[in-house]
Amino acid sequence: MSDNWVVLGRVSGLFGVQGWVRVFSHTEPRHGIVSYNPVFLNRQGKWQSSTIEDGRAHGAGVVLKFAGYDDRDQAATLIQSAIAVRRKQLPPPAPGEYYWTDLEGLCVVTLEGAKLGTVSRVFATGANDVLVVTGERERLLPFVKDQVVVEVDLGQGLLRVDWDPDF
Repeated sequence: MSDNWVVLGRVSGLFGVQGWVRVFSHTEPRHGIVSYNPVFLNRQGKWQSSTIEDGRAHGAGVVLKFAGYDDRDQAATLIQSAIAVRRKQLPPPAPGEYYWTDLEGLCVVTLEGAKLGTVSRVFATGANDVLVVTGERERLLPFVKDQVVVEVDLGQGLLRVDWDPDF
């Protein structure tokens, strides 16, 4: 994916018979995805502009209604589509905060200078976000600032961690 795109979620299923879909959202809060327009849907490897007509939180997830998808059969064609926006549509993060996409690809090194690999993805847990670091092996590091993550230097493409390389 180009640095220009930021994936906010994906269509995970159908909701009702009037073209609504269930969405797994990466935004915080989860229903924040509703506020973005236009969005882009990745359908069969191609990004297509789309408009969210309506949406809301529903249980632990989100349901959306996209313009032009007015029945269940039309909406079914969207299942597993990624939902993204252009980077310029996002507000700048507050100081000390980062978009997950900014962390992906950073080189991860310990305080002693041992290279652990690069951040391949980030995911949320109930307690904290987790960095998936891929190197000679895969490691899962909690994104806990000042305890594990000591420094994030986006300009240098570096993430310095207090971590035992043997762990």
